[in-house]
Amino acid sequence: MEFRLEQKRQVVTEIPGPKSKAFQADREKYVSNSIGSSLPGYIEAADGAILRDVDGNQFIDFGSGIGVTTVGNSNPKVVKAVQDAAAAGTHLQINTAPYGSYIELCKRLTELTPGDFPKKAALFNTGAEALENAVKIARKYTGRQAIVVFEHAFHGRTNLTMAMTAKAAPYKIGFGPFAPEVYRMPLSYPFRDPEGMTGEEAAKRTITMIEKQIGAENVAAIILEPVVGEGGFIVPADGFMSSLVKFAKDNGIVYVSDEVQSGMARTGKWFASEWSGIEPDLITSAKGLGGGMPISAVIGRAEIMDAPQPGGIGGTYSGNPVSNASALATIEAYEEENLLDAALRIEEIFREMLEPVVAEVGIVGEIRGRGAMLAIEFVQDGSKEPNAAVVKQIVDDALAQGAMFLTCGTYGNVIRLLPPLVMTEELLRDGLQVLIDAIRKAAA
Repeated sequence: MEFRLEQKRQVVTEIPGPKSKAFQADREKYVSNSIGSSLPGYIEAADGAILRDVDGNQFIDFGSGIGVTTVGNSNPKVVKAVQDAAAAGTHLQINTAPYGSYIELCKRLTELTPGDFPKKAALFNTGAEALENAVKIARKYTGRQAIVVFEHAFHGRTNLTMAMTAKAAPYKIGFGPFAPEVYRMPLSYPFRDPEGMTGEEAAKRTITMIEKQIGAENVAAIILEPVVGEGGFIVPADGFMSSLVKFAKDNGIVYVSDEVQSGMARTGKWFASEWSGIEPDLITSAKGLGGGMPISAVIGRAEIMDAPQPGGIGGTYSGNPVSNASALATIEAYEEENLLDAALRIEEIFREMLEPVVAEVGIVGEIRGRGAMLAIEFVQDGSKEPNAAVVKQIVDDALAQGAMFLTCGTYGNVIRLLPPLVMTEELLRDGLQVLIDAIRKAAA
């Protein structure tokens, strides 16, 4: 991939610089304080894995817009597809005037998702919207109401998805009441589960609670992130998901894999569910699907997807042709640029550089993840007590050096890495070394 910006970090002013400070002054006057930002600099250009602010500072982007620009910011294939589609027509609405890109994208998604059975898809705008529609589809198909979600889950900020999301602050405080018939169950969290607990044992614990507290016959859907995103990039133990899938199948429950963050090559496979060998009934996709344009999808078994009545799902902007073109070009970029392999190489380098640090300092509890969806959980020295304070210190220190990292976790004690898969090895190693130096400094 050719880049417009040099793929190199550089800090040429204080952060934020004078031009960013001017933007911040206007922001404080005109933008709701409820909108937050991780980076104090205001970006004027983004390319590949580099963000350049208005003062000329260049930051290594380890967030990809929270997992969106997986094929790199301003990927040439995506830019060209967006330009061509917009020139042909900026908006068409599938319910009024059908068009080919909607059909083509649905076809590609049914080909990419796991499962050797007839599949169909429907397009939406955001991850939360995809989750809401997955719930509607499952309820219509089963004739049941109860929805099972998990500890540490994040599914969105709409009313229904807030009920499905576990973490209260900042996502839920003051916004209730929430949608009913949503039940939260224990997750397999290997770092914090009882020592030696297997995935099958963790699933049995969950299934027993479902049977006793809800009744399997009342459950419409079980919804789980195969790598739990906002909750801390938790990878459930082997056997956890497969046991839940079997339980769902045996009891007529729709199993939904929320792959809004973990899907689209992020973990080194098209969908993270593939690592566990499961075939979800429905999959939700967004973020890395569109290459930067707003688009999401629900993909799954044809008979389930066909359950809602015509007009029961959809929306004004759902499947916008410009977003469809962007998504199709993004899929092409994943394939032609071998980005699934790139995700695995990123994990190799991450583990090579970070694993020695686990033994070296007491504040690193665990490193984990799959492919280029990676995390470091921080603890109080010598314990498993969450350490959120040190995370802020490390992230701030790295940012001052020109590397932007995002945080996550129910306890606010996890640094997550979602680098663009086009990040050069030189840039990746440089950014990880900045992170390692900041960890060592904090530990000292």
